[in-house]
Amino acid sequence: MSLTAANTTKRIVIVSGLSGSGKSVALHRLEDLGYYCIDNIPATLLAQLIEQLMHGDDPMYRHLAIGLDARNKRTDLAAIPEQVKDLNARGIQAEILFLTTDDQVLIKRYSESRRRHPLSSNNLSLEDAIDLEREMLAPLSHSADIIFDTTRTSVHDLRDLIAQRVYTRLPGTMSLLFKSFGFKYGVPTDAEYVFDVRCLPNPYWDQNLRQYSGLDQPVIDFLGAQELVLKMQNDITTFLSNWIPQFVRNNRSYLTIAIGCTGGHHRSVYLAERLAEHFSQEYAQVLVRHSELSNQNSLELKTNERFFSI
Repeated sequence: MSLTAANTTKRIVIVSGLSGSGKSVALHRLEDLGYYCIDNIPATLLAQLIEQLMHGDDPMYRHLAIGLDARNKRTDLAAIPEQVKDLNARGIQAEILFLTTDDQVLIKRYSESRRRHPLSSNNLSLEDAIDLEREMLAPLSHSADIIFDTTRTSVHDLRDLIAQRVYTRLPGTMSLLFKSFGFKYGVPTDAEYVFDVRCLPNPYWDQNLRQYSGLDQPVIDFLGAQELVLKMQNDITTFLSNWIPQFVRNNRSYLTIAIGCTGGHHRSVYLAERLAEHFSQEYAQVLVRHSELSNQNSLELKTNERFFSI
């Protein structure tokens, strides 16, 4: 199926998440990509709105992005996941995109912007408002098709994520993201699987290799010659080969696999690249992102041409 043909499919993205985590950026990016966007509608009106706009073949409403926040009744928010399931059963590609961020980063963002949290009040501190919002939106975060943790994600990177993972994914396909990271900076909260490779030989301790990353040939040659590295690579590949198909059978559309070493420059980068290369031969959309490489933090699409005709 070509990307052009895929874009004729009726599609709805419910965009939700914690205030200050980038929901507006996500909606604006989807609007740039041709989605008809509506923000902050009452959740109780969602089904009626979709029915009204999706009825008929008006191309303006073929792709909808609808923003929902916590300023709704709990029961109305809890009903959204079932409504999304019903839409998919009717042949409309519907999914929930949820954005989250670490509490301390949210507090810093609000402090710098001097904006007021939507749920804060004279009787509710910013910290308590964030906690309440997480609780209110739990039905959406727990049933989300994809979660973006924007704690350490720039606006530019978030726009890339929206374009590469949401917009370009073909209907009925799995989008895989292999993400390298450094444990010293924290563990990604948006990954379904996290693999710790800190036990492997570390090029950092070789003065001749320290300046390079897992993308550079000297490090590639070093790690590629290590028996333990090859065994780890084969074990992770076997594990994912066994279990990714099960996610596909359960109609999951997105998986994020995080590979972590100490600093996120050598071992995790090398293995994320090797795994992405392997699975790009089996799945239509495989992306790789290196969180700790400042000049390589953008997404790279590992395209297998036999899946795409753009």
